[in-house]
Amino acid sequence: MKLSRRQFTLGLGSLAFAGVASRLAIADAGLSPLVAGYGPLVPDPDGLLDLPKGFSYRVVSKFGDMMSDGFAVPDKADGMGCFPYEGTKVALVRNHEMKPSNTRTGPFARKAAPADMPAYDRFDNGVPLPGGTTTIIYDLATGHVDRQFISLIGTIRNCAGGQTPWGSWLTCEEDISLPGDPGAKDHGWIFEVPSRAEGPVEPVPLKAMGRFNHEAAAVDPRSGIVYLTEDRDDGLFYRFIPEVPGDLAKGGRLQALAFVAKPAGGDSRNWNGRDWGVGQWQQAFWVDLDDVHSPNDDLRERGAAKGAVTFARAEGIHWGKDELYFCCTSGGVEGYGQIMRYKPSSFEGTAKEGDEPGRIQLFLESPGPDVFDFGDNLTVAPNGHLIVCEDQYTTITDNHLRGVTPDGKVYTLGELKTQTELAGVCFSPDGATMFVNVYSPAKTLAITGPWSKFRT
Repeated sequence: MKLSRRQFTLGLGSLAFAGVASRLAIADAGLSPLVAGYGPLVPDPDGLLDLPKGFSYRVVSKFGDMMSDGFAVPDKADGMGCFPYEGTKVALVRNHEMKPSNTRTGPFARKAAPADMPAYDRFDNGVPLPGGTTTIIYDLATGHVDRQFISLIGTIRNCAGGQTPWGSWLTCEEDISLPGDPGAKDHGWIFEVPSRAEGPVEPVPLKAMGRFNHEAAAVDPRSGIVYLTEDRDDGLFYRFIPEVPGDLAKGGRLQALAFVAKPAGGDSRNWNGRDWGVGQWQQAFWVDLDDVHSPNDDLRERGAAKGAVTFARAEGIHWGKDELYFCCTSGGVEGYGQIMRYKPSSFEGTAKEGDEPGRIQLFLESPGPDVFDFGDNLTVAPNGHLIVCEDQYTTITDNHLRGVTPDGKVYTLGELKTQTELAGVCFSPDGATMFVNVYSPAKTLAITGPWSKFRT
């Protein structure tokens, strides 16, 4: 949610020109045109989210609701994962990007935390820090919440994360606070929350996965390797090779991606011109990182000094079919964002991968706000499309859900009508329901509709 130079300089006078300028940029870049998708959006009479004809949403959970454990639904709903549960029920594990200063909008607004509640970090008065996750057990058949409750507490700014093949949610702290600021512990870690948890889990920071401004995670189900993004203007793209696949607490190796060839000088951002063309692939190798606990918050700088590639605010990431995609929110010549695509080596993480390196592609670069504007959280839909949540905060906030087809065509799936962002997009296991969060005041929506009626 950090503003870029482009956002500071985008004034009201340039907004009227933005549509024309972006269309010219599309033609200049040779990108595929926008497509109809599911058709024009229909105004929402409740003024929350416009969707195409035939689509509708249900508010599943909202800020301030009393949960089953007696605590309040916290604000700032961010990343989220959807897991099969029992019968027609699913478990939604939802992040809350709460800072220590957000106690009034945290879970303990109407009921105090018990002294023995498992919590990673606490204030001096013993109250847990308000960041963490909540879990919603939702029945797809009835459209009702069975129960919801705190599933992790005591962390800071749980931004995004990722689902694991073994049924847990990796929740990531986008924060690098040190002890005394104001808690007693250092932050910047990943925590694992089982989707079957029935209450607050014992928080265990997965320290071998590095301490940095974490954003999101994706797991290759074949190897158990975890890929990680970093929300920094000069962040890196990481992978974690676990000692024991599926048991991240056992430790492993953290590495950062580098280009075999360096036509872009180790910089993927294209801020100084088009060094890396849309659709182009680069062979990758991975540099080992040391001192990954990084008390000085310099892991990305030390990685770049070893040749790792710099990315512009790498955020949402999701595993597709034998490959993954991730957003770089402020990347690109025009600064409106990029989407990267990574295909691992057949020998990923082994001594043989140099014989057949993994490859990374600049899959999409947005030339203007009518393509997408600061893409953040994303998911791979059952039909293979990407669904991207926008996260821009200009003078007039106008965030959308954008779809991207496998051949790079872009369409609009929804438009948020309130001055906040969308986040946490994910699908039910049967592909019939899409869930998404409205960041603040927090709401979780279940969206259904004619998913098969896509038009090019």
